[in-house]
Amino acid sequence: METILKKIEKLMLKHDAISPELIQKKNVKLGLRNPDGSGVVAGITSKGTVIGYEKIPSGDDKVTVKPVEGKLYYCGYDACELAEKIQEEGRYGFDEITYLLLTGELPDKKDLEQFSEVIADRRPLSKFERSIIMAEDVNNNQMYALHSVISHLNRCDPDPDSTDIKDVIRQCINLIAKVPVIVAYNYNVMKFRKGGDLLICKPNAAWSTAENFLYLLHGDGECPNEYEAKLFDLALMLHAEHGGGNNSTFTVRTVTSSGANTYMALCAGIASLSGHLHGGANESVMKMMKDIKQNVKNWDDDDEIEHYLKLILQKRAYDRSGKIYGIGHAVYTKSDPRAIIFRKKAEEFAKMKKNLEEFTLFTKVADIGTQLLLGDKSKIVSPNVDFYSGLIYKMMGIPMEIFTPIFAMARFAGWSAHRIEQIIHNKIIRPAYASSIDEYKNYIPLNER
Repeated sequence: METILKKIEKLMLKHDAISPELIQKKNVKLGLRNPDGSGVVAGITSKGTVIGYEKIPSGDDKVTVKPVEGKLYYCGYDACELAEKIQEEGRYGFDEITYLLLTGELPDKKDLEQFSEVIADRRPLSKFERSIIMAEDVNNNQMYALHSVISHLNRCDPDPDSTDIKDVIRQCINLIAKVPVIVAYNYNVMKFRKGGDLLICKPNAAWSTAENFLYLLHGDGECPNEYEAKLFDLALMLHAEHGGGNNSTFTVRTVTSSGANTYMALCAGIASLSGHLHGGANESVMKMMKDIKQNVKNWDDDDEIEHYLKLILQKRAYDRSGKIYGIGHAVYTKSDPRAIIFRKKAEEFAKMKKNLEEFTLFTKVADIGTQLLLGDKSKIVSPNVDFYSGLIYKMMGIPMEIFTPIFAMARFAGWSAHRIEQIIHNKIIRPAYASSIDEYKNYIPLNER
C-alpha cells in the first residue's frame, strides 16, 4: 500500500507542477493577482474599500502602481477614524460598526440602542446550543471547534436553507451575537476536558460584545477591566471588514453565489480564515517572536537582531519558510492603517503592564525586518495589523489558541454584510482556469499500458 501511495505522490508532483514560463505564456493571473501585485477586480461592493496603492496610466495602455499610505473605509467612512472617534466619545463601537456594514448607514441614537438590544437578546445560547459545545471532543484547534459548532447550528433554525433576505438577516444577526459566546465557551470546555475547572457564565445584557467576551472567557464573575474591554472593542472594530477580495470574504461570497445556506457559507469563511497565511497570521507572529526571544541573547543589540532576521529570511532559522511574519500585505504598501493604531495602543498598554522590554523588541523586529525586506524586494512593505494584535491579546491574558477565532468573531460582521450583498445582486462566481496540457491524449486499453 505504501508503494502505490509513494507513486501517486511522485506523479502528482510531476504533473501538477506549473512553470513560471507557462503562467506568463498563458497570461494567467495566478492567485487572482496581476503581475504588478495588485488584485484582479472580480466584483464590486459598497462594504469595504482597501487602498494601498494608486494605479497611474503611463502610456501605451500600461499602468504604473504607485505605493501610498494605507486607507481602510467601511461603507465610505474611514474605518480607523470611526473607531477612534467612537472611543473618544467613551463608547463601545462594535455594534455600531456592525449596523453600518449591514445597512450602509450609521445608526442614530435610537436605532443603535434598539440594535444593541437585539444583539443582547440573541446573545445567550439555548440549552441545545450549549449541548452542541459540550459534545465536542477535546481539540486544541479552536477554529475547528468553532466551525463544528456553527455547522451544527442549522439544526436550531426553523428554515436553515432559506435565502430570503429576511431569513438571512435573522440568521446573520443571530450568529454575530452568538459567536463571541461560542468562542469563549469552546475554549473553557476544552480546558475543562483537559482537567481544568468548568467556567461558564451567562452573558450580561447590559454589557457590550467586548465586555461580555472577556467576562465569559475568564469566567471569574468579575466585571472586565474597562481599559482592556475598550481596547478589545477597538480590535473588533478594526477587524470587522476588509473588502470583498480578502480570502475569507471572497470565499463567503463564492459559496453564497452557489445558493448555499448561511451556515455553510459562513463555515466556509471560517475554514478560509483558519489558514496561517490569513487569519492565523497573528499566531504565526507570536510563535516567531518566541523563537527570536530564545535565540537573540541581547534584545538591545540591533546588529544581533538583524543577524537573526537575516537567517530567517535565508531559511536557516525558525521554521525555514524564509518569512518574517507580520510584515507585508497583499494590498497595503507603505502602511497598514490598523497597524499604526495597534502599535500606539500596544506601547500604551505595555507601559501599563510594565512590559516595555517585550514591546521594544517587537518594534525593533518590525523596523529592522521591514528594512531587510525592502532591500530584498521591489515591493514596498510595512508591518501589518497582525504584527501587534497578538502582543495586545497576550498582555490581556487571552490564550493564543483563540487569536484566530477572535478574528472570526469580528469578521462575522463583514462576512454577513457581504453575504447579503451577494444575494441581492447574485451571479454565480465562476472564474476560468487555463489548461496546462497542450496536446490531448487518446485512450489506452488497460492491458496495453
